[in-house]
This record gives sequence, C-alpha cells and structure tokens, in this order.
Amino acid sequence: MLIGILQTGHAPDALQAEMGDYPQMFTRLLDGYGFDFRAWAVVDMDFPASVHDADGWLLTGSRHGAYEDHPFIPPLEDFIRRAYGAHVPMVGICFGHQIIAQALGGRVEKFAGGWSVGPTEYDFGGETLRLNAWHQDQVVERPAAAALAAASDFCANAALIYDDRIYTVQAHPEFRPEFIDGLMRLRGRGVVPDALMAAARDRLDAPLDDRELARRIAEFFKRPRAVRAAPAKA
Repeated sequence: MLIGILQTGHAPDALQAEMGDYPQMFTRLLDGYGFDFRAWAVVDMDFPASVHDADGWLLTGSRHGAYEDHPFIPPLEDFIRRAYGAHVPMVGICFGHQIIAQALGGRVEKFAGGWSVGPTEYDFGGETLRLNAWHQDQVVERPAAAALAAASDFCANAALIYDDRIYTVQAHPEFRPEFIDGLMRLRGRGVVPDALMAAARDRLDAPLDDRELARRIAEFFKRPRAVRAAPAKA
C-alpha cells in the first residue's frame, strides 16, 4: 500500500541532519506495517497530479496556521475535498488535523488558552494515551461529518474520525522527545511561555504511547472499505 505524504511544513534546518524532515519521521513511525511511501512538499507547491496517485494520504504538521494566507492552502483544501469525495483514506496530524477540518467546514483558531507542549494525556474513548504536543492552534468547531475520537482538558477536538475515510489527531506521535526539546530551543523562545517550556522539559522522559497511535493509524489505512480508491499508479 502506497502512502502519499503531503508535507505541509519543514522541520528546523538545525534538526534535520540528525532527525530528518517530517516525511522521514512518519516513515520511521509507520515502519514495519508494510507501507511504501512517497512525499510531496505541498508547502512548496509540489502537488500530486491526482488523488489516486497514492492508496492513502498522510498530512503532516506545519508551523503555519490553517487560516493564514499561504499559496498552498487553497489547493490543499481542494485536494482534501476531492480525496474525501473519492473515498481515498486520509490521516492528518496537527496542522493536517486542522486543515482537513477547515476544508470540510470546521473552524480553526489560535487558541486563547495558549499552548500545549510536550507529553500530554488524551482520552481516546475511555483509554488514555500520552503523546507529544506542540500547538496553539486548535479545531474549535468540528465539521458536521466528523465524530469525536479523542479529547483532553486543553483540547476539546483532539482527534476526529470521518466514517472510514479520514482519521485526524492534534498530537504528534512522530515527534520524539529530543525533537520537542529542539523545537523549544529553536522556535519556542519568545513565543511559548518560559514556564510552560520548563514544565514540558521536566516531563520529556515520560513514557509515550506513540507506537499505539502508529498501530491505530496503520489499522485505519488498512481497514476494508466498501468503496475502494483506485490503485496507485506504478
């Protein structure tokens, strides 16, 4: 199964040599599930020709806001709507979670309650998963087609499911603790409150449930569907 990674942002240059960019992080996260991967840097206006160029799509995080004026956002929203209409499965992470919700009628805002950083606990239907977070923006109104899949005290719409077509999560299962630490050093200063970053550093060694979320993502992509997407091109 070919998973197309729609890259909506870039990791800081200073961290890429050791940790890779976002496509490499997701390739590592989903290693062992039998997927092949191809990445398109949509943030740089590199788009697939068709929603059927992959068997499923994964939308990454980004430092951009879904509501901001960037050239790649309108065509990405159009791509999301076309993939949804064609029943090609999609997974969205952080910005991917937000832009999918926005494209399908939800609303995203810079959250007045501030930032969520580092290991954070989410309620996935009665099961608690601890995952790394790095965001201020949130989905504040979910689309009519979306059902709630997870929430936290800080983030009401922490994961959404759109029947068997889309699964999205606000947290970052692909971010390792050292990457969160690097983001705090390189992008957090003067943006994220110092006290919040200090508290996040104190719990960076907490065990994470990223492998469990990876399993759920892989299971979502592989589940049998009544309407199948066209096969990816060779």
